[in-house]
Amino acid sequence: MSPADQGEAASAAPTSLRGVTTPEASASSTAKGAPPARRDETRGRKRWARRLKFTREGKYFLGITLGVGLAAINTGNNPLYLLLGMMLSLIIVSGVMSELSLRTLSVRRRLPKRAQVGRAHLVEIEVWNDKEQVPSYAIEVEDLRAGQPADKRCFFLKVSPRSTQVAAYRRTPQRRGIERHSGFRVATRFPFGLFEKSRELDVVEELIVYPAVDAIRLPRRGRGDATGDVGPVGRGLGEETYAIRPMRDGDDPRDIYWRKSTLPGQLVMRERAHEMRHDVNLRLDDHRPLGPLPTSRTDEDFERRIREVASLAVAHVQRGDRVTIATTSGRRIVSDKARGLDPLLRFLALLEQVDRPPPTIDVGGNLTIVKESAA
Repeated sequence: MSPADQGEAASAAPTSLRGVTTPEASASSTAKGAPPARRDETRGRKRWARRLKFTREGKYFLGITLGVGLAAINTGNNPLYLLLGMMLSLIIVSGVMSELSLRTLSVRRRLPKRAQVGRAHLVEIEVWNDKEQVPSYAIEVEDLRAGQPADKRCFFLKVSPRSTQVAAYRRTPQRRGIERHSGFRVATRFPFGLFEKSRELDVVEELIVYPAVDAIRLPRRGRGDATGDVGPVGRGLGEETYAIRPMRDGDDPRDIYWRKSTLPGQLVMRERAHEMRHDVNLRLDDHRPLGPLPTSRTDEDFERRIREVASLAVAHVQRGDRVTIATTSGRRIVSDKARGLDPLLRFLALLEQVDRPPPTIDVGGNLTIVKESAA
């Protein structure tokens, strides 16, 4: 079980681009081609809110249009007026067709179930066109994340009527913790590439990014090696083979080792090893250090300790040990091979530094004096 494939993520409902309604996903609408349900909601955005931006070609076209208009007014030349009307018509047609492409689209984001620092994962973007006859062309969906630059886009050349198109982009998280996806920016430059019309949608989802884990080779446990509440290695009812001996009267036939029982009349029994459970306690200092240290340095040291503890915990759990992670502030988590790595990595992913409590001086009895620091 790879620690890179750990972490939970939720899926959010798709959001409508019509500006009047927002479709809400149901369990039956997750199948490809199934239209999502609808409800009246604007999610805090103004209805029909659009943003228009000139492309480089659009700036040139607008400059030429203004030049033709000035020339037509100054000269009164009818062909120039005709040319000006055609160029203005192209601008109007561009606005109408781009609006038709953006209307009645639903967008859904599918986050991975598990994510980890330094390991790439895929994020799927699904676009559903709810129009009956009109397709949508040149749709670009940008996944927005809070506090991070929007650098991931998915492009859909054509989304046919009443159909779904799915695209994905690859992302590699650089920091552990909660990664908040705040919404989408859906844009199109259809049909002439003169303008880019877009709209932002509020679709909030969170993905917990687990800390990075390094490969650690633990020392091999020898016979009689034990920690915590376990006993020495010996005969027992475990899954591993402890010894092989000839069969005697009263032995359980279910323990016959058929692979070694090759000679007739000479059955070989397999003695099972004793089940071992090693307890490993890992301690992590999550208090902010006192003194005039730079914040960036303390954060780097804390992240390094998180990575070291995560690497040790994963290695011990994969070996079959029970791992307990305890912090100096009193927080703790326990997991083993049966519970998996998710509880440990989730605990470390959400762990933050806390302020160190003021020192106390016990002068005897029930009286405790708290030493206050200067403001």
